[in-house]
Amino acid sequence: MKNLRMFSILVSMLALVFMSDITETVPVLAQAPTLGFGGGGNNSTVVPAMFIFGDSLIDNGNNNNLFSFAKANYPPYGIDFNNNPTGRFSNGYTIVDAIAQQLGLPMIAAYLESPNINQMRYGVNYASAAAGILDYTGQHFVERIPFNQQIDNFEQTKNQLSGNLSADVVAQGLSKSIFFVGMGSNDYLNNYFMPGYPTSYIYDPDQFAALLIQQYTQQLTRLYTLGARKFVLTGIGKMGCIPTMLARADNGQCLESVNQAVLPFNANVKLMINKFSTTHPDAKFVFIDTDKMFQHIMNNSKKYGFSVFDRGCCGVGKNSGEVTCLPFETPCPNRKQYLFWDAFHPTSAVNVLLGNLAFNGSNYLVYPMTILQLAQI
Repeated sequence: MKNLRMFSILVSMLALVFMSDITETVPVLAQAPTLGFGGGGNNSTVVPAMFIFGDSLIDNGNNNNLFSFAKANYPPYGIDFNNNPTGRFSNGYTIVDAIAQQLGLPMIAAYLESPNINQMRYGVNYASAAAGILDYTGQHFVERIPFNQQIDNFEQTKNQLSGNLSADVVAQGLSKSIFFVGMGSNDYLNNYFMPGYPTSYIYDPDQFAALLIQQYTQQLTRLYTLGARKFVLTGIGKMGCIPTMLARADNGQCLESVNQAVLPFNANVKLMINKFSTTHPDAKFVFIDTDKMFQHIMNNSKKYGFSVFDRGCCGVGKNSGEVTCLPFETPCPNRKQYLFWDAFHPTSAVNVLLGNLAFNGSNYLVYPMTILQLAQI
């Protein structure tokens, strides 16, 4: 296992050297709207903009511009995105791509791709692979943009918008915009469960979840102070069932110890939302219960067309999860039947389904309202 992990890092280093000049041509899922911040005329969007914070599940190219081992800017990533690797850790789209489409927004630009003001009016994606709530999470990948720094970057965007429009227009636009935050997974995968990090020796799962929530609350409070009012937060899915974890199990079954260890985080996020809403009554939240969503998809796999749950579509070793998708590796041909694209991330088909369920699905899967209901407030 140790040798395989080192091999995976070496592969990432090679990708960093040889693929750093790949650029993206982004297709548009939905017709570009006529109004963002400070626009005029008829508005075809549900909200003015969406600002995105997170990790590799929603990174759309920021890490392309970093000296990082956490990159996806090489084939076959993007094979179903006009056969173009964009930096998304997917064969195609991410969950926020699907949500942006539902909101009537264009593809949200990556912060480190230096979007212009017209692009920023519809939002910016600050997500960075290997990033976490804690600043030191993922440090073995070298460069990444932790949540605290992502918020710094958002503040820069706000200043740029205010300089080109006006502070009042921007404040009004931010209060109506969606702030999507998908954080926490790396604090477990690339910190708590990662050899070389001391956290699992210092904290039990409940204590570690409490540490994360304490920091998370401060970070969301800062976003609130900067003008955010409509938050969409994601929970952590069944981490013990992703291919990299299945590959570690002797019997190829989900590591229930891992699933159980992340449950306190999900529970505490819901409690945090309730407390935050009490102290900041004009702040509204949606919690995407990713754990329940994945269970829902597996329970209804035939309906959704999924039949392969125990391996990645692209990867090496046991369960295609010991080494993640290699440069120019040939992936599975039947990608729409797979739950997982690589050792860690869902396929595009799953991401789009998750986005649709979050936007207008059952309140059993999203709490206490859907993204559509949040947008309409």
